[in-house]
Amino acid sequence: MPLLEVLPIPAGPAVVDIMPRLVDAMAGTAAAFLPVPADDPLETERLTATLRPGLQIDSEVALVVATSGTTGVPKGAMLTAANVRASSTAALDRLGGPGQWLLALPAFHIAGLGVLFRSIVAETEPVVLDVTDGLSPDAFEKATARLDGGRKYTSLVPNQLLKLLDSEPGRNALISYDAVLVGGAATPAHVVQRCAEVGVRLVRSYGMSETCGGCVYDGKPLDGTLLRIDDGRIVIGGPTVAKGYRGLTHEAFSEPGWFRTSDLGAVVDGTLVVHGRADGAITSGGLTVVPEVVASAIAAHPAVQDCVVVGRADERLGERVAAVVVVRDGLEITLDDVRAHVAAALGPFAAPRELHVVAALPMLASGKPDLAGIRKIVG
Repeated sequence: MPLLEVLPIPAGPAVVDIMPRLVDAMAGTAAAFLPVPADDPLETERLTATLRPGLQIDSEVALVVATSGTTGVPKGAMLTAANVRASSTAALDRLGGPGQWLLALPAFHIAGLGVLFRSIVAETEPVVLDVTDGLSPDAFEKATARLDGGRKYTSLVPNQLLKLLDSEPGRNALISYDAVLVGGAATPAHVVQRCAEVGVRLVRSYGMSETCGGCVYDGKPLDGTLLRIDDGRIVIGGPTVAKGYRGLTHEAFSEPGWFRTSDLGAVVDGTLVVHGRADGAITSGGLTVVPEVVASAIAAHPAVQDCVVVGRADERLGERVAAVVVVRDGLEITLDDVRAHVAAALGPFAAPRELHVVAALPMLASGKPDLAGIRKIVG
């Protein structure tokens, strides 16, 4: 059996140097790779200690991609070459065909890797933007100008999209794309509306490392992807579903060919609606509150730029709803404002009992909110 091999992924334009190895992985002709950030020795140590490079692995596995959770021991989704090919081909078919991509995400996570694999299928070289120190709208505009014809694509996380929308150079660049994928976290409704108003061709992507990235676009499964709802939980099947976790038997993969997610949702008129994570639900006064639903309601307030909602221990209620909010420049918001706004949208039981206003939300490298950092803020 082959051995799992570490594949350091550099930041910035140097990432194109590792693409020949990804070509081999996609063809199934290389060793299995564990992508790690070349410039982050602590994260590399964390991943290698758990996912055990240098030891044997199933010969069908091409990549072991760490899930981008916020706490606990990392899990490694074992993706085959067939998974990667199916995901990349189905994505390009849905988007309208091959094109050139701008990579503005870390390439050791599945979303960034997906950009590279779709570039390989399209036989185009991606333009790579170094986002180690965050996304600059001016740099994004200049990188966009380097895309040299044909269809243009990029993939972002919601906070990047919001930053670009708030900048004239960013907006000008965004509207030039044939499709702007956004995923990694829920995209607030007001951000989706702004994209429509300025002419950004936004595609909301839903998926995870275990499904080779986004496998549902704007609520519709990509070709080959299967969806069902079990007891309110989203379950995904099809050719992009991983073989399981590296060195771990897990109930999420108990049914061959299917992945039982940690997300709650429903299929309404053929469209998947994601309600939030089952494992993050808040039980307050005997009632269940889904944090993502409350955060989406708060984000619709005109003074709010970004928001995350978590539960906090409460002697009387069990848990109370706490909101961490970034306020738009020049505006203010109070707890009473937030409570009234949420109560009107969802009912008083969902209204936060705490408000923490911050300059910026702590974020993971994957672009998701850092929930461990958020919990430190709320105390």
